[in-house]
Amino acid sequence: MAMRTGLADDDGADMSAGTPSPAQVAALVFEEAAERPTGIGDESTPRVRVSAHVPDWSREQKRLLQWSPSRSLLASIRAYQRHEASGTPWAGLMRRLCVLRHRFWSVVTASDIPLNSRIGGGLLMIHTNGIVLHPRASIGPNCLIFQQVTIGTADGEGVPTLGAHVEVGAGARILGPVAIGDHARIGANAVVLCDVPAGATAVGVPARITSRSVGAVGDRVR
Repeated sequence: MAMRTGLADDDGADMSAGTPSPAQVAALVFEEAAERPTGIGDESTPRVRVSAHVPDWSREQKRLLQWSPSRSLLASIRAYQRHEASGTPWAGLMRRLCVLRHRFWSVVTASDIPLNSRIGGGLLMIHTNGIVLHPRASIGPNCLIFQQVTIGTADGEGVPTLGAHVEVGAGARILGPVAIGDHARIGANAVVLCDVPAGATAVGVPARITSRSVGAVGDRVR
């Protein structure tokens, strides 16, 4: 942020031609911070728009040598599926290497996410520990999943389908042939046994709908 001119110091002197005092610098820093978007849920500031249609692949990227088990596990799944579809002469060897990578990161994260999982782009997993995903379950783009989440069957009947940009809180269970709409939110430790409309929030055991968002179709800011 560029330093403003014409500021007055504590004695009212014009600082346009000199170096600002520490108090003025601190005031500018706090003013700049106040102009930035804050955390989720603050409706008074602009927030990032998350698409329900276009995967944000930057959510899955990690820096070279960065320790990010969740992204490394997901990268091994992406690589396996990519080589499985490539049909190149060395695809078989590359798939075997991906299987080894997947097994290693599955142990590190204590998660069970199969190599043939149906996961849309832009998945973000926070504290991957203990995530269990049924191989036939479908995850839409730009979803957010916290630790200890189970997405699977109930009594062996059907599997869940998650829409785009669904946020699943820690310890939640989504079971059976249920559909979770775009931009829906599942509360921590909720047990979801029914459909959740787009933009709605579900909490409790068994989960109940506590709020519905008007105009949830399309992109959503957060």
